[in-house]
Amino acid sequence: MPPFQKGSFRSRLHDEGPAAWLGIALGVTFTICFVTGVTSHLIQHTTLRTQPLFNAGGWSLWPARPAGLYRLSQGLHVATGIAAIPLLLVKLFVVYHHLWQWPPVRGLRNAVERASLPLLVGGSLFLLATGVQNIFYWYAWRFFFPTAHYWAAWITIGALVMHVFAKAHITRRVVGGRARRREAPDSTAGADGHGPLTGGLTRRSVLTLAGGASGLFVLSTVGQTVAPLERLALLAPRRPSIGPQGFPVNKTAAGAGVVQAAMDEGWTVKIVGRVARELELSLADLRALRLREEELPIACVEGWSASVRWRGVPIRDLLVMAGGAEGSRVKVSSLQRNGLYTSSTLGAAHTSDPATLLALEVEGEPLHIDHGFPARLIAPNLPGVLNTKWVGTVEVL
Repeated sequence: MPPFQKGSFRSRLHDEGPAAWLGIALGVTFTICFVTGVTSHLIQHTTLRTQPLFNAGGWSLWPARPAGLYRLSQGLHVATGIAAIPLLLVKLFVVYHHLWQWPPVRGLRNAVERASLPLLVGGSLFLLATGVQNIFYWYAWRFFFPTAHYWAAWITIGALVMHVFAKAHITRRVVGGRARRREAPDSTAGADGHGPLTGGLTRRSVLTLAGGASGLFVLSTVGQTVAPLERLALLAPRRPSIGPQGFPVNKTAAGAGVVQAAMDEGWTVKIVGRVARELELSLADLRALRLREEELPIACVEGWSASVRWRGVPIRDLLVMAGGAEGSRVKVSSLQRNGLYTSSTLGAAHTSDPATLLALEVEGEPLHIDHGFPARLIAPNLPGVLNTKWVGTVEVL
Protein backbone atom coordinates (compact mmCIF):
# COMPACT_ATOMS: atom_id res chain seq x y z
CA MET A 1 0.00 0.00 0.00
CA PRO A 2 1.19 3.57 -0.66
CA PRO A 3 3.39 5.26 0.42
CA PHE A 4 5.52 2.13 0.95
CA GLN A 5 4.51 0.60 -2.37
CA LYS A 6 7.15 0.78 -5.07
CA GLY A 7 6.34 3.46 -7.65
CA SER A 8 4.30 5.63 -5.26
CA PHE A 9 6.65 8.58 -5.88
CA ARG A 10 6.83 8.98 -9.64
CA SER A 11 7.96 12.59 -10.05
CA ARG A 12 11.22 13.12 -11.92
CA LEU A 13 12.07 15.68 -9.23
CA HIS A 14 12.56 12.93 -6.62
CA ASP A 15 15.98 12.32 -8.10
CA GLU A 16 19.53 12.11 -6.80
CA GLY A 17 20.73 14.87 -9.17
CA PRO A 18 18.67 17.79 -7.75
CA ALA A 19 19.10 16.35 -4.24
CA ALA A 20 22.89 16.34 -4.55
CA TRP A 21 23.17 19.87 -5.95
CA LEU A 22 20.79 21.24 -3.32
CA GLY A 23 22.80 19.37 -0.69
CA ILE A 24 26.01 21.01 -1.90
CA ALA A 25 24.40 24.47 -1.75
CA LEU A 26 23.07 23.80 1.74
CA GLY A 27 26.44 22.45 2.84
CA VAL A 28 28.13 25.70 1.77
CA THR A 29 25.51 28.00 3.34
CA PHE A 30 25.33 26.03 6.60
CA THR A 31 29.13 25.87 6.91
CA ILE A 32 29.53 29.63 6.45
CA CYS A 33 26.62 30.25 8.81
CA PHE A 34 28.11 27.89 11.41
CA VAL A 35 31.64 29.33 11.35
CA THR A 36 30.51 32.96 11.49
CA GLY A 37 27.87 32.20 14.12
CA VAL A 38 30.23 30.35 16.45
CA THR A 39 32.79 33.14 16.05
CA SER A 40 30.21 35.76 17.01
CA HIS A 41 29.05 33.71 19.99
CA LEU A 42 32.57 33.22 21.32
CA ILE A 43 33.35 36.93 21.01
CA GLN A 44 30.25 37.88 22.96
CA HIS A 45 29.57 35.30 25.60
CA THR A 46 31.25 34.30 28.81
CA THR A 47 32.94 30.96 28.26
CA LEU A 48 36.34 31.06 29.99
CA ARG A 49 37.48 32.66 33.25
CA THR A 50 34.28 34.75 33.26
CA GLN A 51 35.53 36.68 30.23
CA PRO A 52 34.72 36.44 26.52
CA LEU A 53 36.84 33.63 25.07
CA PHE A 54 38.76 35.71 22.54
CA ASN A 55 39.78 38.22 25.23
CA ALA A 56 40.28 35.81 28.12
CA GLY A 57 43.50 35.79 30.10
CA GLY A 58 45.02 38.50 27.92
CA TRP A 59 44.92 36.33 24.79
CA SER A 60 43.42 39.12 22.68
CA LEU A 61 42.80 36.68 19.86
CA TRP A 62 40.00 38.75 18.36
CA PRO A 63 41.72 41.57 16.45
CA ALA A 64 40.81 45.22 16.25
CA ARG A 65 41.66 45.31 12.55
CA PRO A 66 40.32 45.24 9.94
CA ALA A 67 37.67 47.44 11.48
CA GLY A 68 34.86 45.98 9.36
CA LEU A 69 35.67 42.28 9.81
CA TYR A 70 32.84 41.59 12.28
CA ARG A 71 30.46 43.57 10.07
CA LEU A 72 31.35 41.30 7.14
CA SER A 73 31.24 38.14 9.25
CA GLN A 74 27.85 38.79 10.81
CA GLY A 75 26.42 40.07 7.53
CA LEU A 76 27.45 36.77 5.94
CA HIS A 77 25.94 34.86 8.86
CA VAL A 78 22.50 36.39 8.40
CA ALA A 79 22.64 36.37 4.57
CA THR A 80 23.60 32.69 4.34
CA GLY A 81 20.94 31.79 6.91
CA ILE A 82 18.30 33.59 4.85
CA ALA A 83 19.60 32.01 1.64
CA ALA A 84 19.31 28.53 3.14
CA ILE A 85 15.54 28.78 3.78
CA PRO A 86 14.23 28.13 0.23
CA LEU A 87 17.09 25.71 -0.45
CA LEU A 88 16.12 23.61 2.56
CA LEU A 89 12.41 23.60 1.74
CA VAL A 90 13.01 22.48 -1.85
CA LYS A 91 15.55 19.89 -0.70
CA LEU A 92 12.99 18.41 1.72
CA PHE A 93 10.46 18.16 -1.11
CA VAL A 94 12.95 16.44 -3.40
CA VAL A 95 14.04 13.83 -0.83
CA TYR A 96 11.02 13.31 1.41
CA HIS A 97 10.06 10.09 -0.37
CA HIS A 98 13.12 8.47 1.25
CA LEU A 99 11.32 8.67 4.58
CA TRP A 100 8.97 5.94 3.30
CA GLN A 101 11.57 3.52 1.99
CA TRP A 102 11.00 -0.14 2.76
CA PRO A 103 12.79 -1.80 4.42
CA PRO A 104 13.64 1.24 6.63
CA VAL A 105 17.39 0.44 6.76
CA ARG A 106 19.50 -0.98 3.96
CA GLY A 107 23.00 -1.51 5.26
CA LEU A 108 25.47 0.38 7.47
CA ARG A 109 25.82 3.50 5.29
CA ASN A 110 22.05 3.84 5.06
CA ALA A 111 21.74 3.34 8.82
CA VAL A 112 24.15 6.25 9.44
CA GLU A 113 22.16 8.43 7.07
CA ARG A 114 18.83 7.53 8.69
CA ALA A 115 20.21 8.14 12.19
CA SER A 116 21.38 11.62 11.25
CA LEU A 117 18.09 12.73 9.65
CA PRO A 118 16.06 13.69 12.76
CA LEU A 119 18.92 15.79 14.12
CA LEU A 120 19.78 17.28 10.73
CA VAL A 121 16.25 18.17 9.62
CA GLY A 122 15.00 19.15 13.08
CA GLY A 123 18.12 21.16 13.87
CA SER A 124 18.06 22.94 10.50
CA LEU A 125 14.42 23.93 10.84
CA PHE A 126 14.98 25.08 14.43
CA LEU A 127 18.02 27.20 13.53
CA LEU A 128 16.42 28.88 10.53
CA ALA A 129 13.04 29.49 12.17
CA THR A 130 14.43 30.91 15.43
CA GLY A 131 17.13 32.83 13.54
CA VAL A 132 14.51 34.65 11.47
CA GLN A 133 12.48 35.34 14.61
CA ASN A 134 15.58 36.75 16.28
CA ILE A 135 16.39 39.25 13.54
CA PHE A 136 12.79 40.45 13.79
CA TYR A 137 13.02 40.61 17.62
CA TRP A 138 10.10 38.20 17.97
CA TYR A 139 10.88 35.93 20.91
CA ALA A 140 7.96 33.51 21.08
CA TRP A 141 9.78 31.21 23.51
CA ARG A 142 11.12 31.14 27.06
CA PHE A 143 14.64 29.81 26.41
CA PHE A 144 17.69 32.05 25.99
CA PHE A 145 18.08 32.34 22.23
CA PRO A 146 21.92 32.70 21.88
CA THR A 147 22.66 29.62 24.00
CA ALA A 148 19.98 27.48 22.34
CA HIS A 149 21.05 28.64 18.87
CA TYR A 150 24.71 27.94 19.65
CA TRP A 151 24.25 24.36 20.86
CA ALA A 152 21.67 23.54 18.20
CA ALA A 153 24.25 24.65 15.62
CA TRP A 154 26.82 22.16 16.96
CA ILE A 155 24.26 19.34 16.95
CA THR A 156 23.13 20.19 13.42
CA ILE A 157 26.64 20.50 12.00
CA GLY A 158 27.53 17.13 13.54
CA ALA A 159 24.50 15.55 11.88
CA LEU A 160 25.47 17.28 8.63
CA VAL A 161 28.94 15.72 8.74
CA MET A 162 27.34 12.28 9.23
CA HIS A 163 24.99 12.94 6.34
CA VAL A 164 27.80 14.10 4.05
CA PHE A 165 29.72 10.92 4.85
CA ALA A 166 26.70 8.77 4.04
CA LYS A 167 25.92 10.59 0.76
CA ALA A 168 29.46 11.25 -0.50
CA HIS A 169 29.33 8.49 -3.11
CA ILE A 170 26.14 9.92 -4.65
CA THR A 171 27.50 13.47 -4.64
CA ARG A 172 30.69 12.35 -6.39
CA ARG A 173 28.63 10.52 -8.99
CA VAL A 174 26.38 13.54 -9.65
CA VAL A 175 29.23 16.06 -9.81
CA GLY A 176 31.10 13.71 -12.14
CA GLY A 177 28.10 13.64 -14.49
CA ARG A 178 27.22 10.02 -13.78
CA ALA A 179 23.94 10.55 -11.92
CA ARG A 180 21.31 7.82 -12.12
CA ARG A 181 18.19 9.57 -13.29
CA ARG A 182 14.75 8.29 -12.46
CA GLU A 183 12.97 7.17 -15.56
CA ALA A 184 9.38 8.38 -15.90
CA PRO A 185 6.87 8.57 -18.68
CA ASP A 186 5.63 11.86 -20.09
CA SER A 187 4.80 14.78 -17.82
CA THR A 188 1.06 14.29 -18.00
CA ALA A 189 0.55 10.68 -16.89
CA GLY A 190 2.16 8.05 -14.70
CA ALA A 191 3.20 4.63 -15.83
CA ASP A 192 -0.14 3.26 -14.75
CA GLY A 193 -2.14 6.19 -16.19
CA HIS A 194 -3.06 7.61 -12.77
CA GLY A 195 -2.49 11.32 -13.25
CA PRO A 196 0.27 13.94 -13.54
CA LEU A 197 3.88 13.41 -12.65
CA THR A 198 5.56 16.79 -12.46
CA GLY A 199 3.22 19.48 -13.76
CA GLY A 200 5.84 20.50 -16.32
CA LEU A 201 8.73 21.10 -13.86
CA THR A 202 12.11 19.66 -14.81
CA ARG A 203 15.10 18.91 -12.63
CA ARG A 204 16.88 21.98 -13.95
CA SER A 205 13.90 24.26 -13.43
CA VAL A 206 13.44 23.21 -9.81
CA LEU A 207 17.10 24.03 -9.12
CA THR A 208 16.67 27.37 -10.88
CA LEU A 209 13.59 28.16 -8.80
CA ALA A 210 15.37 27.25 -5.57
CA GLY A 211 18.41 29.35 -6.46
CA GLY A 212 16.27 32.25 -7.63
CA ALA A 213 14.16 32.24 -4.46
CA SER A 214 17.32 32.09 -2.35
CA GLY A 215 18.84 35.05 -4.19
CA LEU A 216 15.61 37.03 -3.92
CA PHE A 217 15.42 36.44 -0.18
CA VAL A 218 19.00 37.64 0.26
CA LEU A 219 18.53 40.67 -2.00
CA SER A 220 15.44 41.75 -0.07
CA THR A 221 17.28 41.70 3.30
CA VAL A 222 21.00 42.29 2.72
CA GLY A 223 20.40 46.03 2.27
CA GLN A 224 20.43 46.32 6.06
CA THR A 225 24.17 45.60 5.81
CA VAL A 226 25.10 46.75 2.30
CA ALA A 227 24.07 50.41 2.14
CA PRO A 228 23.80 50.71 -1.69
CA LEU A 229 21.12 47.98 -1.61
CA GLU A 230 19.10 49.59 1.17
CA ARG A 231 16.19 50.48 -1.13
CA LEU A 232 15.79 46.82 -2.05
CA ALA A 233 15.67 45.65 1.56
CA LEU A 234 11.90 45.22 1.60
CA LEU A 235 11.97 42.36 4.11
CA ALA A 236 14.75 43.69 6.34
CA PRO A 237 13.65 44.60 9.89
CA ARG A 238 16.18 47.47 10.06
CA ARG A 239 17.30 50.15 7.62
CA PRO A 240 20.88 51.33 8.30
CA SER A 241 19.97 55.01 7.75
CA ILE A 242 16.80 55.17 9.86
CA GLY A 243 17.00 56.17 13.51
CA PRO A 244 18.21 59.02 15.72
CA GLN A 245 21.18 60.75 14.09
CA GLY A 246 20.84 58.58 11.00
CA PHE A 247 21.25 55.00 12.23
CA PRO A 248 19.15 52.47 14.16
CA VAL A 249 18.73 51.89 17.88
CA ASN A 250 18.20 48.45 19.39
CA LYS A 251 17.73 49.43 23.03
CA THR A 252 16.47 52.87 24.07
CA ALA A 253 17.52 54.71 27.20
CA ALA A 254 13.98 54.38 28.53
CA GLY A 255 14.05 50.63 27.89
CA ALA A 256 17.37 50.36 29.72
CA GLY A 257 16.11 52.48 32.62
CA VAL A 258 18.96 54.99 32.47
CA VAL A 259 17.30 58.26 31.44
CA GLN A 260 17.61 59.92 34.83
CA ALA A 261 21.19 58.77 35.45
CA ALA A 262 22.35 59.70 31.95
CA MET A 263 20.82 63.18 32.07
CA ASP A 264 22.18 63.95 35.55
CA GLU A 265 24.31 67.11 35.36
CA GLY A 266 26.64 65.60 37.94
CA TRP A 267 27.49 62.60 35.73
CA THR A 268 31.12 61.51 35.71
CA VAL A 269 33.02 58.56 34.30
CA LYS A 270 35.35 56.83 36.76
CA ILE A 271 38.71 55.34 35.73
CA VAL A 272 39.53 52.74 38.38
CA GLY A 273 41.32 49.45 38.95
CA ARG A 274 45.00 48.74 38.32
CA VAL A 275 46.05 52.35 37.80
CA ALA A 276 48.50 54.68 39.51
CA ARG A 277 45.73 57.19 40.23
CA GLU A 278 41.98 56.84 39.92
CA LEU A 279 40.20 59.52 37.92
CA GLU A 280 36.70 60.92 37.90
CA LEU A 281 36.00 62.98 34.79
CA SER A 282 32.94 65.06 34.02
CA LEU A 283 31.57 65.60 30.52
CA ALA A 284 33.29 69.03 30.47
CA ASP A 285 36.58 67.41 31.52
CA LEU A 286 36.33 64.89 28.68
CA ARG A 287 35.51 67.56 26.12
CA ALA A 288 38.58 69.51 27.21
CA LEU A 289 40.85 66.60 26.29
CA ARG A 290 42.28 65.90 22.84
CA LEU A 291 39.41 64.36 20.91
CA ARG A 292 39.83 62.03 17.98
CA GLU A 293 37.42 61.44 15.08
CA GLU A 294 37.00 58.02 13.46
CA GLU A 295 34.57 56.52 10.97
CA LEU A 296 33.67 53.09 12.30
CA PRO A 297 30.87 50.62 11.63
CA ILE A 298 28.30 49.81 14.26
CA ALA A 299 27.43 46.19 13.48
CA CYS A 300 24.57 44.40 15.21
CA VAL A 301 24.34 40.65 15.73
CA GLU A 302 20.95 40.65 13.97
CA GLY A 303 22.69 41.59 10.73
CA TRP A 304 22.21 45.34 10.29
CA SER A 305 25.20 47.69 10.27
CA ALA A 306 26.05 51.30 9.48
CA SER A 307 29.25 53.31 9.07
CA VAL A 308 29.19 56.38 11.29
CA ARG A 309 31.58 59.23 12.20
CA TRP A 310 32.42 59.20 15.91
CA ARG A 311 34.36 61.70 18.01
CA GLY A 312 35.69 61.10 21.47
CA VAL A 313 38.63 60.33 23.77
CA PRO A 314 40.80 57.30 22.90
CA ILE A 315 40.69 54.68 25.65
CA ARG A 316 44.47 54.41 25.53
CA ASP A 317 44.73 58.14 26.38
CA LEU A 318 42.61 57.56 29.48
CA LEU A 319 44.92 54.71 30.45
CA VAL A 320 47.94 57.00 30.13
CA MET A 321 46.24 59.70 32.21
CA ALA A 322 45.47 57.22 34.98
CA GLY A 323 48.90 55.61 34.88
CA GLY A 324 47.68 52.23 33.67
CA ALA A 325 49.97 49.80 31.87
CA GLU A 326 49.95 49.96 28.08
CA GLY A 327 47.86 47.19 26.55
CA SER A 328 45.91 46.55 29.75
CA ARG A 329 42.59 44.75 29.59
CA VAL A 330 39.72 47.08 30.40
CA LYS A 331 36.16 46.48 31.55
CA VAL A 332 33.72 49.17 30.44
CA SER A 333 30.50 49.25 32.50
CA SER A 334 27.21 51.00 31.78
CA LEU A 335 24.91 53.03 33.98
CA GLN A 336 22.36 50.35 33.09
CA ARG A 337 22.05 48.04 36.09
CA ASN A 338 19.95 45.18 34.73
CA GLY A 339 20.39 43.28 31.50
CA LEU A 340 22.68 40.85 29.73
CA TYR A 341 25.09 43.34 28.19
CA THR A 342 25.73 45.98 30.83
CA SER A 343 29.51 45.78 30.38
CA SER A 344 32.16 44.63 27.93
CA THR A 345 35.80 43.66 28.28
CA LEU A 346 38.48 44.88 25.87
CA GLY A 347 41.75 43.07 25.25
CA ALA A 348 45.10 44.60 24.41
CA ALA A 349 44.38 44.73 20.68
CA HIS A 350 41.50 47.13 21.29
CA THR A 351 42.83 49.20 24.19
CA SER A 352 46.04 49.85 22.22
CA ASP A 353 44.17 50.92 19.08
CA PRO A 354 43.72 54.72 18.91
CA ALA A 355 40.34 54.23 17.20
CA THR A 356 38.85 52.66 20.35
CA LEU A 357 37.01 55.65 21.77
CA LEU A 358 34.94 56.80 24.67
CA ALA A 359 32.69 58.56 22.18
CA LEU A 360 30.98 61.86 23.01
CA GLU A 361 29.70 62.82 19.55
CA VAL A 362 28.34 61.16 16.43
CA GLU A 363 28.03 62.75 13.00
CA GLY A 364 29.20 66.08 14.45
CA GLU A 365 26.55 66.22 17.20
CA PRO A 366 26.45 65.23 20.89
CA LEU A 367 25.23 61.67 21.26
CA HIS A 368 21.48 61.19 21.28
CA ILE A 369 20.50 59.62 24.60
CA ASP A 370 19.37 56.45 22.80
CA HIS A 371 22.85 56.19 21.28
CA GLY A 372 24.54 56.38 24.67
CA PHE A 373 24.69 60.00 25.89
CA PRO A 374 26.72 61.25 27.69
CA ALA A 375 29.43 58.77 26.58
CA ARG A 376 29.64 55.35 24.99
CA LEU A 377 32.27 52.90 23.90
CA ILE A 378 32.93 52.50 20.19
CA ALA A 379 35.69 50.18 19.01
CA PRO A 380 36.80 48.79 15.63
CA ASN A 381 35.76 45.23 14.79
CA LEU A 382 33.56 44.75 17.85
CA PRO A 383 29.92 43.57 17.91
CA GLY A 384 27.50 46.43 18.46
CA VAL A 385 26.17 44.84 21.64
CA LEU A 386 29.67 45.10 23.17
CA ASN A 387 30.02 48.80 22.36
CA THR A 388 28.65 49.70 25.79
CA LYS A 389 26.31 52.71 26.00
CA TRP A 390 25.83 55.17 28.90
CA VAL A 391 29.31 54.47 30.29
CA GLY A 392 29.76 54.96 34.02
CA THR A 393 33.02 53.15 34.82
CA VAL A 394 36.22 52.16 33.01
CA GLU A 395 38.03 49.55 35.10
CA VAL A 396 41.63 48.57 34.28
CA LEU A 397 42.04 44.83 34.95
